[in-house]
Amino acid sequence: MSSLFDITDGASAEETVMRAAVCTAYGPPDVVREADVETPTPGPDEVLVRVHAATVTAADRAFRSGTPRFARLFSGLRRPKKTVLGTEFAGEVAAVGAAVTRFAVGDRVFGATDLGLGAHAEYVRVKESGTLSAMPAGLTYAEAATLVDGTALAFLRDHAGLHSGQSILVNGASGAVGVQAVQLARHFGADVTAVCSAAGADLVTRLGANRVVDYTRTDVTKEGRTYDVVFDVAGASSYGRCRRLLKPGGRYLTTVPSLAILVQAPWTRMVGGRRAIVAFTGLRPAAAKAKDLAVVKELFESGHLVAVVDRTVGLAHVADAYRHLDSQGKRGTTVLLTGPLV
Repeated sequence: MSSLFDITDGASAEETVMRAAVCTAYGPPDVVREADVETPTPGPDEVLVRVHAATVTAADRAFRSGTPRFARLFSGLRRPKKTVLGTEFAGEVAAVGAAVTRFAVGDRVFGATDLGLGAHAEYVRVKESGTLSAMPAGLTYAEAATLVDGTALAFLRDHAGLHSGQSILVNGASGAVGVQAVQLARHFGADVTAVCSAAGADLVTRLGANRVVDYTRTDVTKEGRTYDVVFDVAGASSYGRCRRLLKPGGRYLTTVPSLAILVQAPWTRMVGGRRAIVAFTGLRPAAAKAKDLAVVKELFESGHLVAVVDRTVGLAHVADAYRHLDSQGKRGTTVLLTGPLV
């Protein structure tokens, strides 16, 4: 077994403290700050990864702000239970447990921490059997981190059953999940209408959208067009408003839970042909996420999926990453750089 810090950036074997983005209270972006925390030690079946890049996502924003309020059932009622946020990451293997056989020190890897969070730090510990894979060639660490999230894949494949010949409207198409949704929908053979701001129009067109709608100028709910699937990535609309957009048997999907959708989802499953669907893809078993990571890796290597980095932010400026995440007109994924290599 390798020494705990037998890594390429020259860290000493005595190092037991690392830098991390720490969130100890709910609130605006400034509640997240850089601080020293204890470096995790891998168990026999675990891998310690020197993180170089990690995504800052809408889920991180919810865990940071404590909104919507029922998110606190998972993150902590009064304050965050997990003080170091972050799920998707890319980096180098720094150490491996005695029972680990798939990875070795120095391997370039990307993956997710699942419900453990903790990726917004210099090091993260993950199980060998978890969501972890060798990075595809030709990617920077920042680019690799953006590909890990399987939200769009799970929604379109498992919940929408999207297939060739269907039509889909992606609301929030230029954001982190949206850019993957556009590409995957085209891969599945669907006709794609992308809704975003004018700033993201060129991007989503290059990614395969057949038609782009600037939401600041056009209300798609009043156009008179209908779709097999409406994927409300941004959670900016509702099933009530979008029901008129659905063809008979059509499906409205959203990544953002609300009291209304939690009632509508079971009701529409029993009554009527149109469906309202919300899914908590982050709660899927690690084995399912690992399989999806393999699918995403294959799609990238075959040229059907590209990484889209909106901007990168250093660990010392983590609050700026959240401020940007809260802004409008994002184009891809915000990435936190926690190491010297990108």
